[in-house]
Amino acid sequence: MFKAEKDNEKGIIHVTLNRPEIHNAFGDELIAKMTEFFRGLVEDKSIRLLTLTGEGKSFCAGADLNWMKSMKDYSAEENYQDSVALSQLFQSLNDLPFPTMAIVNGACLGGGTGLISACDFVLSSDQAKFGFTEVCLGLVPAVISPFVMSKIGEGYARAYFLSGERFDAHQAQRMNLVQKVVAHDELEEAIAFQIKRFLGAGPMAAREAKALISGVMQRKGSGPDEVRDFTCKTISRVRIGDEGQEGMAALLEKRKPNWIN
Repeated sequence: MFKAEKDNEKGIIHVTLNRPEIHNAFGDELIAKMTEFFRGLVEDKSIRLLTLTGEGKSFCAGADLNWMKSMKDYSAEENYQDSVALSQLFQSLNDLPFPTMAIVNGACLGGGTGLISACDFVLSSDQAKFGFTEVCLGLVPAVISPFVMSKIGEGYARAYFLSGERFDAHQAQRMNLVQKVVAHDELEEAIAFQIKRFLGAGPMAAREAKALISGVMQRKGSGPDEVRDFTCKTISRVRIGDEGQEGMAALLEKRKPNWIN
């Protein structure tokens, strides 16, 4: 279903969907196990980055057909519980306290777009294809919508949720579903480059930056005083921390900080 490998030296978790024979589509068992796995990473302070990709020619084709067949006779309550479980998978990935990077190596459809939308950074091959194809099956992209729309906004959601039209990696980048597109044969080189970029950040600073983004977004409806208090308390705490002190010392002494090998 999926495999996870940890590079202890660099603090990276590499997660790979590994059902290439069905284009890495997922079912209820994978959803439950992957949610449990992501939740189990939250307290691990040694992790600096998680990467997520698919084995073979596809990233993720969405729901497994066998799983969809089993849902055909579900009651409304069973469908609701099934959808809650899927939403919890996306939320558990979205809420990881360290940086996450999706690497789209091929087709990314339906629920696959939910996975990448729950990641902080998406790197894509120029050969990848994307689509919110649920309406073509008489369904709607309901569970993925909060995560996808936080990236692409209402305008693109109206255009592509309603038509089910597929689009290429460059259009995905224009929509902000993808942050970087590279030639397929340059994907491995681009992965290494982007990993190096993430590891250049202070480990705790990266976590603090992610928490900062979440905190500011949660306070969007609040007054400016509450947002100001939150942001100013964040930087004042980080500045006096060990990592903040080391970073400033490294700058003044014209050397690399101690988290860069």
